Amino acid sequence: MLQEERHRYILEQITADKRVRTEALSRALAVSVDTVRRDLGELEKSGRLVRVHGGAIAVDFHTPFQPTEVYAQKEKRRIARKALSLIRDGMTVLAGGGTVMLEMARMFPETLTGAFFTVSPLVALEVAQRSSIEVILISGRLSRSHYICTGATVLAQVGDIRADLCLMGTNGFAVREGITEADWEVMQVKKAIIRAAEKTAVLSIAEKHGIAHRFRVCAIHETDYLITEREPDDPLLSDYNGHCKVL
Repeated sequence: MLQEERHRYILEQITADKRVRTEALSRALAVSVDTVRRDLGELEKSGRLVRVHGGAIAVDFHTPFQPTEVYAQKEKRRIARKALSLIRDGMTVLAGGGTVMLEMARMFPETLTGAFFTVSPLVALEVAQRSSIEVILISGRLSRSHYICTGATVLAQVGDIRADLCLMGTNGFAVREGITEADWEVMQVKKAIIRAAEKTAVLSIAEKHGIAHRFRVCAIHETDYLITEREPDDPLLSDYNGHCKVL
């Protein structure tokens, strides 16, 4: 069966049932599971469906409250792919929230193993839909402006975690001022996340370079990785080499 015919069949099943399973499509189309996954990936890129763990769902069944338009989405997807390269099977990962983290969550490998903790309900839902990794939501008071959980209960829960890697976004980073935030409670959560992890990766579009907010999360040298959409040898990022690894 040609690719165009497979895509037509998959979309017909999505229209009828609002959901398709990878293994069922493999049997019906007489192709490998990997072929079906590639087909689903291409249909998702064209906006025809949304991939989830074990298959795909109709676009109108997608989780609510997720932004349909993301600023600098192409750049954030590049950052997300770099960040995923740090994750290995069996790891315990601790993650923050934000649009960069959502883009990363949407790329999670289906068969990844380990544990994924996050303070973001939206990130938790995305990873749970797409991957078999164990997902644990760290709950507390929900910030209406940031869509992450904050407060004393979150700090207490994070304090009991021993993670291999933490992944977090930032509203500003600079060589002298470090990683900074405009919100006091978000800053406290990020500080706790860093303390709980062996390695720290900061994910940010490069245009936030040189921006310093009121509250300091940490110094640049207290992070292990700075991940932007630019190449590591980009002159804009040259001052960060030596403080952390630029990806």
